[in-house]
Amino acid sequence: MRLEIFPRNRIAAWLLAGLCLPLLASADIAIRDPQALAPTPRLADEVLVLKAERKLYLLRDGEIMREFDIMLGLQPEGHKQREGDFRTPEGRYLLDFRNPDSDFFLSVRVSYPDYNDRKRAARKGANPGGQIMIHGLPNDRRYPEHYYLSQDWTNGCIAVSDADMIDIWLMTRENTPIEIRP
Repeated sequence: MRLEIFPRNRIAAWLLAGLCLPLLASADIAIRDPQALAPTPRLADEVLVLKAERKLYLLRDGEIMREFDIMLGLQPEGHKQREGDFRTPEGRYLLDFRNPDSDFFLSVRVSYPDYNDRKRAARKGANPGGQIMIHGLPNDRRYPEHYYLSQDWTNGCIAVSDADMIDIWLMTRENTPIEIRP
């Protein structure tokens, strides 16, 4: 049996692809066909965010599959009105784009602003903002990890731990509906 040796970043890429790899603590060794060991994760058919509870739920057929603690924008109360208000939007959207190379540990974009959000902002002469994401911690951190996991700190996004972001990434697909409630 021939073992192939891979650098750690290849193993991380496999983990993001949902593959289960046996890792040896002293070496970067993986089995020849890691796909053979890959479990098929159950996919969520909806994401529910309860801002007041600081929780994100992955749902399947109306049942909670997983629950995650979240951090929100610096001014989390109320629906996002304009760019720079540090609010996390409220309403029904889609997870419409996945970015493995973001400034944060993975990110999945929420389809904010929708038509109504743009219309509301235009009536006020404001830009509705955008690029609202579910993401992990910053890749270049200014503060210790506990800072990011203990308080609201985003510009309006929904942040989770890096480990939780892997699960969310693996258990959702593009165009998964998301509902964000107060």
